[in-house]
Amino acid sequence: MDDRVFHLAAAPFEAARRVAILPAGHRARRLHGHGFRARVRAALPAHWAPFPGGETVALGDALRACVADLDYRDLNEHLAIPTDENLARWIRARLGVPGVASVGIRSTRDQGADLDALDHAHLWRRFRFEAAHCLPRVPAGHPCGRMHGHGFEVILHADQDLAGQDMGLDFDHLGSVWAPLQAELHLGCLNDLAGLENPTSELLAHWLWQRLKPALPALSWVSVYETVTAGCHYDGAHYRIWKEQRFEAALRLTAAPAADPRRRLHGHSYLLRLHLSAPLDQVLGWTVDYGDVKALFKPVYDRLDHHRLDELPELAAADGAGLVHWIRRHCTAALPALDRIDLYETPGCGVSLCWGDLGPALPS
Repeated sequence: MDDRVFHLAAAPFEAARRVAILPAGHRARRLHGHGFRARVRAALPAHWAPFPGGETVALGDALRACVADLDYRDLNEHLAIPTDENLARWIRARLGVPGVASVGIRSTRDQGADLDALDHAHLWRRFRFEAAHCLPRVPAGHPCGRMHGHGFEVILHADQDLAGQDMGLDFDHLGSVWAPLQAELHLGCLNDLAGLENPTSELLAHWLWQRLKPALPALSWVSVYETVTAGCHYDGAHYRIWKEQRFEAALRLTAAPAADPRRRLHGHSYLLRLHLSAPLDQVLGWTVDYGDVKALFKPVYDRLDHHRLDELPELAAADGAGLVHWIRRHCTAALPALDRIDLYETPGCGVSLCWGDLGPALPS
């Protein structure tokens, strides 16, 4: 599959709303407020930005200008039914950016909606439970073979074709479907549950899918965070894991105009997310060990962390698109299952390079 580069941007805004189409007595029918976060993913055409490497900032500027009309406002004055999905539609219609692939609204840290180019709304809600587990089939000496625990997080994604509709599922419905599993998982040992004798992230995601899909036909995938930096998605057929790392680096964007501050030496605290898709190992119960991903990527990581990026050999430009292509060239031999790289220069703003199937994956 051909390489696809998406630029990513996010912008916050504060606003109040009432959602009157919810059932009588629902708390969201009352006037209330959120610290919203809008996000956009776009395959921008060449020469759209002021200079090569300026795409992410230009996309962020466009998104901030768009949501400025919503900031500290009553959303019902702009939209008759201001659901997360309709807010995403409103932004998409006014953004004025070519190549938009998706627009998302996060109304709280734990819930939101992403609207794709086909007008499918991917409603999502996050849940957390505390549990113990061990992995009995790992090699001797592996730390996961010892009994330990995590604060697990699970995100349920529901894909709905909402063309011409104002709302499909609401977040409370996702909560009611999840509630029986929360009671079963929270403050327990996963190994004690039937079907979870080897509770890897992948097998936990599969176990959850089997229990949730009959009650939630719109379920499109399940995401399991085993830690804050690693986890797994499962869509009923395919597994995709991700591993995040951060690195600190300096750079100059030499293509920037002389008066642009990005032409000066500056720096970022980067967030890098590696996505890997692979068949399930039927013995170990995982696709790729998170620890192996980190270890195999370390030679590339060591060339990035606390270095000057525009002086890296074989790197034409140190902008986000140049960097993700450089990272791919230098690590795919060690990580053949790698099929997507997300690189964020600032929170929510960066570049995604994809050469495999786009889903299942975390929203950009």
